[in-house]
Parts: sequence; structure tokens; C-alpha cells
Amino acid sequence: MSTSTEVVYNETPDMISLKERDFSYGIVAIGETPYADNYGDDRNLTIPDEGIATLKNVCGAMDCVVVLMAGRPLVLEPYVDIVDAIVVAWFPGTEVKGITDVLFGDYPFTGKLSRTWFRSVNQLPMNVGDEVYDPLFPYGFGLTITNPSQNVA
Repeated sequence: MSTSTEVVYNETPDMISLKERDFSYGIVAIGETPYADNYGDDRNLTIPDEGIATLKNVCGAMDCVVVLMAGRPLVLEPYVDIVDAIVVAWFPGTEVKGITDVLFGDYPFTGKLSRTWFRSVNQLPMNVGDEVYDPLFPYGFGLTITNPSQNVA
């Protein structure tokens, strides 16, 4: 991260607070509450409401990247058109600094989906080779940036 980069944290940004300053870029970190074992075994594969509000506020006001922290794919299709980039952080635990390391260009970014990302829960289960295969992001989708200066933030 450049020494001139200023990071401003706001847990619940609203449109007024976002327009008070001239931000270059927004980083929205949202996702599920961490769980273990069977607590996450349900068909509610949506981003919690407070995360959706934050995503809409920030990404509606400026260019943004969304960091989705989850233990499984969640419904993203309604929001794809208003975000510039999506980074999936599979429940990163306590070492989330690795995410900022790549977002701010300290290290190169690599990432490919290890599974198909569905458009809606009505498509589940969905796998490569299915007769009807129309994912939001196909198996193996992602990017590799070897020059960290090309990173998003």
C-alpha cells in the first residue's frame, strides 16, 4: 500500500457520509456470520440484509470491490452490475491481512473458483457437465495478476 493511501473505515456507510468526501475507491467487506459443522447447512444462500445495504450504498456512490467472506457460494447475481470486482474470501479466519495485501498491491493476486457459482438457488445442485449449465461464474473462473501494480485498489 502506498504511504499516501488513506483508509477510512465506516461500518454502516450511508449515502450522505459517502458524498461528504471524494473517495477514490470503495472496499466493501460483507458476508455470512462464521459457523462450523452443520450450522451453515441451510438453503438460505443470501447475503445478510446489512451487507446488501452497505454494498448498494458504497457501490452506488463510487467504484468498488466487494470482498465476500463466506463458507459457501451466496447469491450474487442481483449485485454484479453495480460492483467492479468481487473477491471471495472463504472464511479467512484471523489472517485477513492477506486480503488487504493483494487488494493494495503488496503481493500479486491469483484466484480461480474451485466450484461453479450459481445464478440462483433454483439451479442447485449445479456441476460442470450438467445438461443445463448456466452459471453466474463457471468452474475455474478467476484471474491471475502477476504485476501487483495492476490490482484493483
